[in-house]
Amino acid sequence: MRTIALFKKHYTNKNMYHQTIVKPNAEEVAIAATEWLVETIRECIAARGKCSIALSGGSTPKRLYQLIAENETKSLDWSQVVLIWGDERNVPHDHVDSNCLMVREAWLNRLDPAEPKTIPVAIPVEIHAKSPERAAAEYDAKLKQILTSDEEDTQAEFPSIDIVLLGLGDDAHTASLFPETDALNETEHLFVANFVPKLSAYRLTMTAPMINSARNIAFLVCGASKRPAVDVVLHGPRHPDEYPAQLIEPKLGRLWWFLDTAAASEVLK
Repeated sequence: MRTIALFKKHYTNKNMYHQTIVKPNAEEVAIAATEWLVETIRECIAARGKCSIALSGGSTPKRLYQLIAENETKSLDWSQVVLIWGDERNVPHDHVDSNCLMVREAWLNRLDPAEPKTIPVAIPVEIHAKSPERAAAEYDAKLKQILTSDEEDTQAEFPSIDIVLLGLGDDAHTASLFPETDALNETEHLFVANFVPKLSAYRLTMTAPMINSARNIAFLVCGASKRPAVDVVLHGPRHPDEYPAQLIEPKLGRLWWFLDTAAASEVLK
């Protein structure tokens, strides 16, 4: 990875490694995150022979997916990578709001099927329009099957994903863990249907304990509108019901924040 400007912060929790990387703009953030992602995938494959990644929606992750399709398809054996969805809208895969559609258009549909080593295994959420709970339960079961094949994970309360990519909303939500919603109190399931009153809609999402069991977690956040949310999550009073991203505190994994200067200005102060 090329040299990048960074600002470090360590939590009092001695088990947590936390690093913040700040770049001038959204494009530089996407480039830095792509380099980090490829390097981390390579480490995971070397250690365990494969790598699982939970994907995020949003403009910065979308640019990361485009950069992979443009520049990184031959940098490693992507057939050893499994893509899962950290959250999804309760819409069909061909809907404009679908995270699955975004990932396919930005990345997967641009790959050459004649080169299987460039194509990761993708396991999107199967939507049931009339039963988001059924869709979530089925994906919960799939995640358990995919992620507990390793002996080291079979006894764990929650299986470990190698890499989780996250965004951050202006209201400090992450994945589809929105303020004052039921999913914030979930302690047993990996993946749930979460009704969001302000959207009058269900979202399908990984739970905070599931995310916190990951080996590597990265927030990708850009824009001045995100500045207050970044500040309150990193430095504000702890009220996770109001600021759900405060729940993301990996047990044994590593946590990164990739920020542009507009989103990070309060942090840098």
